Amino acid sequence: MNAAVTTTARMKNPALVLPDAMKGIQNIYKAMYQGGVSPQILELVHLRASQINGCSACVFAGVAGAKKHGESDERLHAVAAWREAPFFTDEERAALALTEAATRIADRSGKAVPDEVWNEAADHFNEEQLSAIILMVSLTNFFNRINTTIEEPAGTTW
Repeated sequence: MNAAVTTTARMKNPALVLPDAMKGIQNIYKAMYQGGVSPQILELVHLRASQINGCSACVFAGVAGAKKHGESDERLHAVAAWREAPFFTDEERAALALTEAATRIADRSGKAVPDEVWNEAADHFNEEQLSAIILMVSLTNFFNRINTTIEEPAGTTW
């Protein structure tokens, strides 16, 4: 049985309803983009987490954001299958693997982020850069949960 496609959200985004919430979120985004990680990698991280969580609004925004930063359609089409696609660098693969582990925390019986995933990411990124990636994963998961709860449709602009 297919559910009806949502064209309007159940309510206004809570980050907009509570004005001080957006101020804090904007400060985190600003710090994150100053963390020394390329915007392209941060956008790939955002897109992959949003794909995993099935957040159409964030997938839509993630593709748009990545294109603004010069991503190709070829690479964007392959993000969901990045392990099998030849288009990604080792650095990007490490960020995507960390993204998947940190997003799928309930899918593991051991450590949420296995040592091999962490170590590979730490081989490519310093602590400041890892902080930016972790914040992007966390904020993306934060917004994925908000948007799926309120049924925010793809293409929404605030």
